[in-house]
Amino acid sequence: MSSTPASPAAPSKSPAAAKAAQDAVKPSNFLRQIIEKDLAEGTYAGRRWGGSPGDAAHHATGPLDTAKVRLRFPPEPNGYLHVGHAKSICLNFGLARDYGGVCHLRFDDTNPEKEDTEYVNAIIDAVKWLGFDWQAHDGSGATHLYQASDYFDFMYRAAEHLVQAGLAYVDEQSADDMRINRGDFGHPGKDSPFRTRTPAENLARFRQMRDGELADGAAVLRAKIDMASPNINLRDPAIYRIRRATHHHTGDKWCIYPMYTFAHPIEDALEQITHSICTLEFEDQRPFYDWLLGKLAEGGLIATPHPHQYEFARLNLTYVMTSKRKLAQLVTEKHVAGWDDPRMPTIAGLRRRGYTAEALQLFAERIGVTKSDTWIDYSTLEGCLRETLDGSAPRAMAVLDPVKLVLTNWDEVMGEGSLDDCSAPVHPHQPELGKRSFKIGREVWIERSDYEETPPKGFFRLFPPSADASGNPVAGSKVRLKYGHVIECTGAAKDAAGRITEVHARLIPDTKSGTPRQRLGQGQRRHHLGWRGRRRARRSAPLRPPLQPGPPRHRRHRLPDATQPRQHQNRSRLRRALPGPRRRHRSQD
Repeated sequence: MSSTPASPAAPSKSPAAAKAAQDAVKPSNFLRQIIEKDLAEGTYAGRRWGGSPGDAAHHATGPLDTAKVRLRFPPEPNGYLHVGHAKSICLNFGLARDYGGVCHLRFDDTNPEKEDTEYVNAIIDAVKWLGFDWQAHDGSGATHLYQASDYFDFMYRAAEHLVQAGLAYVDEQSADDMRINRGDFGHPGKDSPFRTRTPAENLARFRQMRDGELADGAAVLRAKIDMASPNINLRDPAIYRIRRATHHHTGDKWCIYPMYTFAHPIEDALEQITHSICTLEFEDQRPFYDWLLGKLAEGGLIATPHPHQYEFARLNLTYVMTSKRKLAQLVTEKHVAGWDDPRMPTIAGLRRRGYTAEALQLFAERIGVTKSDTWIDYSTLEGCLRETLDGSAPRAMAVLDPVKLVLTNWDEVMGEGSLDDCSAPVHPHQPELGKRSFKIGREVWIERSDYEETPPKGFFRLFPPSADASGNPVAGSKVRLKYGHVIECTGAAKDAAGRITEVHARLIPDTKSGTPRQRLGQGQRRHHLGWRGRRRARRSAPLRPPLQPGPPRHRRHRLPDATQPRQHQNRSRLRRALPGPRRRHRSQD
């Protein structure tokens, strides 16, 4: 099923209108198909919205929900968001936008020991920078920014309901005994000796947990489901634990906190979420998600129809680590300068590195949404950045591994100590942006790789004079310094270790860019050499860390053909079409 196209625009033959019409039609995926099916069948058409999150009675007093769908992005505020979160942000907020709904930003702050207000502010900033907001678009001015800790009272109420209904019990086994009695994939679990307590006994003990009468770890509240279930997540999972820790939002009000698997479905239900979209690691938790919401709906605590969970594959990007725990380790052990270090794959780090919000949005759309784990090549992310910057970024020349180039006859040709004015377009395809000016002198910086003492076949940059197999002299190569003069290589100087310290060349008079072309000599090809003037050059620290070994080569998949433009189906064609660090296209400077 294809996605719903936008309303037809007025007839137009202009390229801009054609591109806008093409962008309006989004590629389909299984999540879009689910939403379109629900909208067509009116699955959530009778849903009411009480104006804020709440229980069944609260929403029953409200009008019909004007939002056709409600989604949410629920980060845990225990670190900065990374590029994998950017995919989820674009997915959830984008689906809500495309289908006339809203997307809530919810902080899943149920673990007080690892959360901090700094992370809350960083997450808000990252979502806004990506171009999304959580405002209601019905003219009410309402905002859909929520925190799970605001629902702690209801979560405790829901837990007491389960206890009184005989669906939960307080277990006082040790952690080791609980783990052993839980069983494994080949053996069923064993009932806890506390599983047969009466609801009244369990309720009294649970309230003792709440009132701080039990020590940390002395007891947990467990759902009573099935210790023999083949799904280990249904073998009486823990839903509340004792944890004396100050919460960044609620302070010291609570000494018991809900487990994520218990809190997550309740948060969705209170917010009237229609489609709860998670990554694949939560697929095995979906049966408990449905069990819990079903029991709470039977008790009249939450409105129906209640949310449904759907899973998609997380982002696996070659050469990039997206484990928040490991990224936090890099920060705490001071291997990097912070969460926003440009070497980090966090949204803040990518932003400092020069990535744009448009590039990350294009990347999220281009890689698509699937239910199978695949690896996305890092060049896809870089290609999206180049594509978004290509039409707007001013051009400049840079040297990454510099070596000095000395024009030995400069003083004779141009005058001793003189500098020559050069100019280049700010953008090669947008002359209206004007030109940039710079100077060239006797010494400039060039790339070290642009000189070879013994050039390999197909090398058309700088190499010194030599002799062929017959002993006949071969002149040094002639190249043009881009937007400057043609030069002829005459040799190089080395240090005691044999490392090139200077490349020597002579300037060929009357060959400045813009003058009639000079013949380079038989068998030589014209090549434009990037350079930087020595007086204006600035040394910058590298922003990109050395590449680490990635996943096995056979697991690195390009994008599926059905989800990418034709030009991205051929890697060599992609590299020819887009300039970048994998292949320098000096003609784009």
